[in-house]
Formats: sequence, structure tokens, C-alpha cells
Amino acid sequence: MTESQRADARRNHGRILAVAEREVAEHGAGASLEQIARVAGVGSATVRRHFPTRQALLEAVSHQRVEALRERAHELTGSGDSRDVLLTWLADLTAYCVTARGLATALSYEADPVQGNSCATIVGEAVEPLLRRAIGDGAVPADVTSVELVTLVVGIAMATEQHRDPAAAAERLLAVAVAGISPIR
Repeated sequence: MTESQRADARRNHGRILAVAEREVAEHGAGASLEQIARVAGVGSATVRRHFPTRQALLEAVSHQRVEALRERAHELTGSGDSRDVLLTWLADLTAYCVTARGLATALSYEADPVQGNSCATIVGEAVEPLLRRAIGDGAVPADVTSVELVTLVVGIAMATEQHRDPAAAAERLLAVAVAGISPIR
């Protein structure tokens, strides 16, 4: 591949990603790959060459938000009450998933064992120290996993995305999940 071909491939990648960010923000995880290609001024084969799966595209679009979540977890590590810190981060994750269309879908896929850098892997690794500390303090049962917590938030975000006020509905469902459900006596 010549230098001009590499430069062209980088430009295409950048254009595709910029268009994909706008399309996913407007249409969610189901944004049309053909529409993305059309608006980016490339063929659908070019989109698929840069992003071979819808998941790869969603992960690329969600990367900046996932990195912000990782940084937030790092900021919270070791500070305050372990339960409060964990719940604060879960609330942040929930808010991101509700407002960043496509993020919940990106997180709902299993991590790629070959590349190991999926959104779900990054988010799971980010929450792990917060969870371990909360478990160590007895604030969370020892058998709770980071995968379960992320899955819970993803489910809440997906279940509330069509609500009139998705953020309020998701916040309420997270509160119910955190408090637990008591059987009627």
C-alpha cells in the first residue's frame, strides 16, 4: 500500500467514524450502515473494511464515552464510602447508557477474546476495583460480578429507551435494583 493509499484510508476512516457518530446519535445502534457509507461518500464495502461488524462500529463510536467512564472510576477509586462510590459510578454508567445512543448495545456484546479491548471489557475492568472494595467492606455480596452489574445497567437502559423520560425511568429502575425487592407479607 502506498503512502497516498494509507492517507486516503485514514481520511475514509475518520469520515466514516464522524458520520457514524452522528447517525448513531440520531438513530441509535440500528443506524443504517448504507446511510453511513452514503453520507461519508464511500461505498458500503469501505465501511465494512474499516468496521467489519456493527459491533466494531458501535465500539469505535462509543470509545470516547467508555474512556470517560474508565477515568471516572479511576477518580472514584479509594474515595468515600465504598457502597456510595460504587453506586455513584453505576448511576454515571446508567446516565451515559441512556443519553449516548448505541452505548448500551455496544456494552451488551461479549468481549472479543482475541482483541480483548471491547467496550464491555473496558467498562468491566473500570468498575472492578470499586466492586472489590465494596465487597471487601461487606456493602455488596461477595458473589456479585462486574459483568452482572454492567449487564444490569445495560438492561435498564435498553428497557427504558422508549419511555417518555428515559433518564428518569432508568434512574428509578436502578434505585429499585439497588434497594432490592421485598416480597409482600
